[in-house]
Amino acid sequence: MLPKSQQLMKFNLRTNVEPQLVKMNAQLETNKVLEAEQLLKKLKDVFAWTYKDMKGMPPELTHHKIEFNIAIPLAHQARYILNPNYVKTIKQDINKLLTFRFIQFVKEAKWLSHIMVIIKKNGKLKICINFKN
Repeated sequence: MLPKSQQLMKFNLRTNVEPQLVKMNAQLETNKVLEAEQLLKKLKDVFAWTYKDMKGMPPELTHHKIEFNIAIPLAHQARYILNPNYVKTIKQDINKLLTFRFIQFVKEAKWLSHIMVIIKKNGKLKICINFKN
């Protein structure tokens, strides 16, 4: 359990069907919480709640390039089989990244990274890809 200074309370800025949850320090005074909640509800359209909300962001801010040293020979790694329980989640996450153009298909890959599946505190799965070589 978290210490009192780190405990959070949640409140919803929208409806139960389309929730937009915000977390706040549970130790704040009640009047400060109400002020913050009113302000956040008033300005909720300013925040990017999903990847769809990030349209119009300049590509220079979201894209990165990995430079390789061509003098280093390529290494091949053996393929491995993912846990079948994770495949569905990984496909959903990859499709989401493709849909919002965070990643794209390439004809020939010169470098690959293993996909790591991490179980978050809430029990959901998160995929991580190590872009460092």
